[in-house]
Amino acid sequence: MSATGARGSILVVGGGISGITAAVEASEAGADVVLVEKLPFLGGRVARLNQYFPKLCPPTCGLEINLRTLRTSPRIRCLTLSEVERITGEPGGYTATVRRDPRFVTERCTACGACVEVCPVERPDAFNLGMGTTRAVYLPFEMATPMRYAIDADACRGDECGACVAACPYGAIDLATEPETIEVEVDAVVWATGWDPPDAARFEGLGFGQYPDVVTNVMLERLAAPGGPTGGRILRPSTGEEVRSVAFVQCAGSRDENYLSYCSGVCCMASLKQARYVREQVPDADITVYYIDIRSPGRLEDFYAAAQADDKLSLIKGKVANVVGGADGLEIEVEDTASAQLVRRSFDMVVLATGMVPVGVGGAELDSGPQQDAYGFLRPRDRSGMLTAGCAKRPADVATCVRDATAAVGRALEFCGEGSRG
Repeated sequence: MSATGARGSILVVGGGISGITAAVEASEAGADVVLVEKLPFLGGRVARLNQYFPKLCPPTCGLEINLRTLRTSPRIRCLTLSEVERITGEPGGYTATVRRDPRFVTERCTACGACVEVCPVERPDAFNLGMGTTRAVYLPFEMATPMRYAIDADACRGDECGACVAACPYGAIDLATEPETIEVEVDAVVWATGWDPPDAARFEGLGFGQYPDVVTNVMLERLAAPGGPTGGRILRPSTGEEVRSVAFVQCAGSRDENYLSYCSGVCCMASLKQARYVREQVPDADITVYYIDIRSPGRLEDFYAAAQADDKLSLIKGKVANVVGGADGLEIEVEDTASAQLVRRSFDMVVLATGMVPVGVGGAELDSGPQQDAYGFLRPRDRSGMLTAGCAKRPADVATCVRDATAAVGRALEFCGEGSRG
């Protein structure tokens, strides 16, 4: 893949906003890049958002130009459905072993959808966090990169069915595709593996998994997104009706020694952003945010002040202790710290502001990889050619991830000798 005269080569692990930024910045600095992503599409968690914070524009606004660069740059090789199994060597001379799982749909795919029309198997829609289904052959989302269908091997019946093979007018489906192992030589590695939401069903008393109208913050992003399971309408999952009252429960499972003892930093502003989603759709909706304290550093204070000016949005300092079903929907039990009273109120929907759990290095075997802190976030070792970026190293918003990935590439380039892999 090397372009003539390349300024060394860099492996970027993770195809979210941090990994994409790192790949683009490294390629524009003259390095060859191998970008590895375990999912069948690029864009990570950002691709699942309804709007960026704090500009409140759709994720395509920032992703589109970068994804175009990934598609067209001769210096970038993207490997989706791939994971790093092992990295050996030292700065300036690493060998990475990458396992690439089959997509079963080749580059001849035009995304016409003929295969979907005949597929008899349904599966939970992972992109929409299980809120809805797709067929076993599916396009992850409407602007997926690569713009190509994939087949879920766990759901597909394979040769027992084969309806998609017969239906594809371009001969783009190969159900016999096998996993492959790829070895790449690079000078440096940027770990940008990002984060996952925690399993909210573990959080005792908050009702997730017990009551359908208790959702998480990442689920609400999909409910509000035009490409989401409800076409962008925020509806009660239990009835499909418009919400009239919503409670946002901050620090759900976070800052809690039983679950996540750290603060993810971005959840407060994310909930205030999502309160705007509700207000735009239902102007007279009753919205309450229950919080321990509001984190709105620096320039974000103005956003917080705007939320405080909404006379139908209540900000109540108090830790929610219990969520139960009631005659009028969901009943919340919370101690109002200001009044020192135990309060019970009913809502149509409860949104749990869950935090960020680092993905780390997965199951990769590393000679001298980054260290993990007490929470699982990654820290580079001194003088190591394995750098870390974005939410792999700490909870962060999109803008911080972009800056951080750019800085990581600057460090990675120090290990790339001029033309060392050319």
